[in-house]
Amino acid sequence: MKHRHLPYFSSCSAWLAAWPSVAAESGANADEVVTGLSNTGPGLLIIALAAAMLLTLVIRASAARVSNVMRVNAGKRRIAKVLSEKSKDVLDDFIVPGAYGGLTRIDHAILTSGGVLCIQTKHYNGVVFGGTDEPQWTNVDGTTRRKFLNPLIQNEGRTRALQKVIPNVPVANLVVFTGKVQFTTPQEKNVIQVADLPSYIAKFVFGPCKIDDWDAVWLTVKAAALTDDDSRKDFHAQLSFS
Repeated sequence: MKHRHLPYFSSCSAWLAAWPSVAAESGANADEVVTGLSNTGPGLLIIALAAAMLLTLVIRASAARVSNVMRVNAGKRRIAKVLSEKSKDVLDDFIVPGAYGGLTRIDHAILTSGGVLCIQTKHYNGVVFGGTDEPQWTNVDGTTRRKFLNPLIQNEGRTRALQKVIPNVPVANLVVFTGKVQFTTPQEKNVIQVADLPSYIAKFVFGPCKIDDWDAVWLTVKAAALTDDDSRKDFHAQLSFS
């Protein structure tokens, strides 16, 4: 009878003997699961660092845009202050029919003793590269590099558009930089910085002129100036198609 139960007890003994190894194997598997979960830590850290870098870039870009808007607005206020001190007859940011069709926008116009200055302003800091006949100029401000249309050529079209409004009156092209800029090449006399604007206006001579009624001249300019919202929408629509 005893011998009949030996296989049973032998198998039980073998199973019990194997139990620690089974438990150890289960423990090892459990450790592997925990270790796998802990490996997500570096992954989450990398994601967090990438998100932080992206956020930093977005903040820097936003700060650059805000800084640019502030610089432009400060430049516009400075120009407006100088012009208002030199003459009561000043128009800012207005639209007139283009010299060759369409519409064109003029930054500033001022009536002086002898004619009208058609002024385009550029609000940049840093270094400006560009010659009189080059279609584009370049501005380098720190790590920022941007290209823009040659303002002399651009404003020449605006000057001619204003000339069509008052064909018998001298109209001159003037470009004014409001920021702290340095030019790498000598510029024309009608490319100046805002600090030189008061003396430029005071000393500028148009030449002989036979206009008797300057008030009528300025009334003609004001009548032609388009400042309503519809005209501005038409102008911006024109830009989007150009």
